[in-house]
Amino acid sequence: MSQTLIQHGTVKSRVNAILRATSGNFLEQFDFFLFGFYASAIGRAFFPSESETASLLNTFGVFWLGALMRPVGAIVLGAYIDQIGRRKGLIITLSIMAIGTVIIAFCPGYAIIGIAAPIIVLAGRLLQGFSAGVEVGGVSVYLAEIATPGNRGFYTSFQSSSQQVAIFVAASVGYLLNESMPAETVASWGWRIPFFLGCLIIPLIFLLRRTLEETPEFLGMKKHPKASEIFASALVSWRKVVLGMMMAILSTTTFYFVTVYTPTFGKTVLKLSAQDALLVTLLVAMTNFIWNPIGGAVSDRIGRKPVLLGIAGLALVTAYPALHWLVSAPTFGKMLAVAMMLSFYFGTYSGTMLGALVEIVPAHVRTTCFSLAFALAAALFGTFTPLASTWLIEQTNDKASPGYWLMFSAALGIIAALTIYRGTAKPSRTADRSHPHPKDSTLGVQTASL
Repeated sequence: MSQTLIQHGTVKSRVNAILRATSGNFLEQFDFFLFGFYASAIGRAFFPSESETASLLNTFGVFWLGALMRPVGAIVLGAYIDQIGRRKGLIITLSIMAIGTVIIAFCPGYAIIGIAAPIIVLAGRLLQGFSAGVEVGGVSVYLAEIATPGNRGFYTSFQSSSQQVAIFVAASVGYLLNESMPAETVASWGWRIPFFLGCLIIPLIFLLRRTLEETPEFLGMKKHPKASEIFASALVSWRKVVLGMMMAILSTTTFYFVTVYTPTFGKTVLKLSAQDALLVTLLVAMTNFIWNPIGGAVSDRIGRKPVLLGIAGLALVTAYPALHWLVSAPTFGKMLAVAMMLSFYFGTYSGTMLGALVEIVPAHVRTTCFSLAFALAAALFGTFTPLASTWLIEQTNDKASPGYWLMFSAALGIIAALTIYRGTAKPSRTADRSHPHPKDSTLGVQTASL
């Protein structure tokens, strides 16, 4: 595929480019979801404890510690991508993530190698977090730079949609595994099977990503900044990074709650069956996949601001009441209804937020600033959600208390959107791909002083 084909190509060529770019997201989310769904089994294998809650906290703690490497990866790998190109950078991130996945899949349990087991698993998670720090940003920027004018939100939304395919496949594998094996076998060693399957698809993902072409926008840049220049520019843009982080928090918290934490929440808190929790997750993955491009497309038409504020406002007033209704008398139907509500919030908001985040950061350090903002949101809030939810329930004895965490995230999203899109200038209908969405044209003026 040539540069011209990417920029002006057929629908088929564009679909192929999207598939190749987003293929690495599959591996990232496939493994992340499995870590959350099999948290209890992983806890017993690597973090044995007499208390199930303590074991879960240790497991989710390692899950979160890996996420703390995201900001580091965002800065280091983001600067690398901004300097040498989108294509080469995305291949590097996939390589690092693959190593982390293999480590976790094949690491012996605590009963075999003792304290070395949790240390090795932590190392694998740190590698995954380092790579994931720039995966979302790298892919989102790539999609934004091959998007047709006026469709940036729609194109970038497929970064998130692609992750939902991984959730669907992982949940399907888990469902079949639980149906075909006794629960004791799954808890003992069967949980490793999906991780092994993830390792088997790594070569295919490498093949897909190696065929990527560089984006025309990057090739058209007259000068590619050096790492020191990128770090300096990112530091100057710290206000935009902070606001971008605040805007992304609702997306990351709702995602990790409704996918990674929901299976554990369903089994250990609501006391529903593992099959029920998996089925809900399967359906959530399907609806997430649908709502993301819808959110991106709607924001392309009416602007980012009304979508971001509308969804964040709904989440603020409904998150706790919905969870309180669910935990008062848990059933599969109630769990599905609440999950569908959160799926709508996540998908529509995320599909809009990705395009908005690309637009508010400086073009020459786009990958670095985007990745850092999103990585901070994911590390400090998103991947912290399972741990925070478990801790809140333990401390408050209120099974609906994770709703407060979601409400707090929504409030931050509202503040960020109001700050980013403040201003009363009449929107302009003229904008190219290097400028903000035409419906939010005041953004370019307002963020200049952030």
